[in-house]
Amino acid sequence: MAEGSGDRTLPRIAEAFKDLASVVTDSQNAEVKVAPFSHACSLVSPLFGCLGVAFKFAEMDYVAKVHDLVEASKSIQSLQSLIDLDVRGGTVRKGGSHTRNLLRVKRGLDMVRVLFEQILVTEGNSLKDPASKAYDQVFAPHHGWAIRKAVAAGMYVLPTKEQLLKKLNEDEASAKVHMQSYVTASAPLVQYIDKLFVSRDLGIDW
Repeated sequence: MAEGSGDRTLPRIAEAFKDLASVVTDSQNAEVKVAPFSHACSLVSPLFGCLGVAFKFAEMDYVAKVHDLVEASKSIQSLQSLIDLDVRGGTVRKGGSHTRNLLRVKRGLDMVRVLFEQILVTEGNSLKDPASKAYDQVFAPHHGWAIRKAVAAGMYVLPTKEQLLKKLNEDEASAKVHMQSYVTASAPLVQYIDKLFVSRDLGIDW
């Protein structure tokens, strides 16, 4: 395993999301800034690439929408402000809106959370069950038949857990620590984002 964490994806993800989780759990009136949020999300992007063809659609979609949020962070301070600007402009559900992109990015974060949860409790070297459960729980309800079929086929050519950890420059022990850290930190953040939508009667199932 590499010394330090500078060139390793998992510890950087775990640390960034721990910082965000501390913001949303420390205050009733927490304000998550777009800049650190979009930066943390960008650290997750390589994970989708490591999963191969099954999640190619997710990688392309996620990377593009995170890039939009990174650009938005240059002029918009908080996630609340980002949504409220679209609410006032009547553009919440418009293709390419920051709010729509935030919802899609949140789903990507949630998919990774469920994937890590499943990896942590699944014996053996196959990622098929953890990845299938994560996809079915988070993405499948929003996808048409053609995408679901393509993803199902891609599940048969996923890397093994050993191959994934090698790509991430981790051994099993270190990966478990960082995956659990992300699971713990991302859950309140996902709930926080859901609340931003629900409290404005925007819904989250679109």
